[in-house]
Amino acid sequence: MSLLQVLPLAIVMVAGPQFLSAIFLATTDRWRANSLAFVAGAALSISAVVTAAYLLGGGVRDQTGSSGVLDAVILGLLLLAMVRVYLNREESEPPEWMGKLTTASPRFSFRLGVLLLGFFPTDVITSVSVGSFLAAQEAPLTDALGFLAVTLTLLALPSLTVLAFSERAEAFLPRVREWMNDNAWIVNEVVLLFFVAIVGSNFL
Repeated sequence: MSLLQVLPLAIVMVAGPQFLSAIFLATTDRWRANSLAFVAGAALSISAVVTAAYLLGGGVRDQTGSSGVLDAVILGLLLLAMVRVYLNREESEPPEWMGKLTTASPRFSFRLGVLLLGFFPTDVITSVSVGSFLAAQEAPLTDALGFLAVTLTLLALPSLTVLAFSERAEAFLPRVREWMNDNAWIVNEVVLLFFVAIVGSNFL
């Protein structure tokens, strides 16, 4: 899977409460342990769903070797994500469970990573698409590592920012969190539209 295929999929995976949760956890007192647990939980659930889809999809082979099917799936997922973001644009308040993130424990963070990345509808569809595509192409399951690595890197960005910039990041991230609460749908739409253009160009 090429980077241009993996990156839009990873954006779909983290767009929404996933990335916002990562920012919340990076601003907690136990941010190192919480962020690591969150990413570990996400890694576990994504790997499980992709592997299951790969094994179950092994019986359906696409002998053409074309990536057009995956491009179509990616484009559909991006458009679906854009519609979902737009329909939820008026929900300026974060979900109630996000209030627990300020006092989160590593165990809670791990469980959140598993649930958000393993059971969120668009994430399930995306992970299943990756596993099924690799199975159809008779590609090794290890080809999904790029998709996994990019997704986890995006989730780790807030904590990596704190690690790199220390006190400045600790003061900056809460402002980013508040700004995203008010404007997240606009940011997500712009990013998703950018990748729609990239994937759509493959059909031209």
